[in-house]
Amino acid sequence: MLFSYTCAQAQVINVETMRRKTDSAKWTGAVSLDASLIKNKNSIFKIANKADIQYNNKKELWLFVNDLKFEKAAGESFVNKGTQHLRYNHKVTETIKMEGFVQAQYDAISEIDFRGLIGVGPRFKLTSNEEYRFYLGTLIMYEYEQASEVEDHRIHKDIRGSTYFSFSMYPNETIGIISTSYYQPRLDALKDYRLSSTTSILFKIWENLAFKTTFTYNFDAYPVVTIPKAQYELTNGLLFTF
Repeated sequence: MLFSYTCAQAQVINVETMRRKTDSAKWTGAVSLDASLIKNKNSIFKIANKADIQYNNKKELWLFVNDLKFEKAAGESFVNKGTQHLRYNHKVTETIKMEGFVQAQYDAISEIDFRGLIGVGPRFKLTSNEEYRFYLGTLIMYEYEQASEVEDHRIHKDIRGSTYFSFSMYPNETIGIISTSYYQPRLDALKDYRLSSTTSILFKIWENLAFKTTFTYNFDAYPVVTIPKAQYELTNGLLFTF
């Protein structure tokens, strides 16, 4: 099977489409490319590239993801966003893993100059069926955020929870459905929370190549000023694994 780990816009990157189950290979990787051209009052061109490398020796898993996106509207220069994410899993039992991560992010579209995250917590495997896999993660993380100059109070330092539910379904050899949803409240002010959900449908073309359709929804109760609370996106692209 081709697919399996996901990262989200406002917070932890959705790594489920990049996390893979392997029978023997310790080192694996993947590269995906998405592009779209939208024509309404303006022409908007978007391109996204995500690459990862994974090491898995059955007891430990290391995963590094580099995610870059570029967007250009008519008569304007490119604006971009990028995320670098490193995650470590340690197997405790057949159903429990401890995981930790660090992440760096910038997002010109959302007026974020820099956001740094570090978190840790358990990941629970809820089913043993390899074709229909369900997971629950309950992490705690520290967030450092520096907004762009449109924000008066540019720097925020917060402790947030990060609870996620993820599933991967493979009804046959050619189709995969992977989804992850996050809830991330600020622990000292629960009304300041973020929701995000990413769902991908993958259609196998060849052994290591798949066509990918992804829908992403993000909600931030207190975004940077001028930015809407809700953002969503539908993209199509290719995923190559090795």
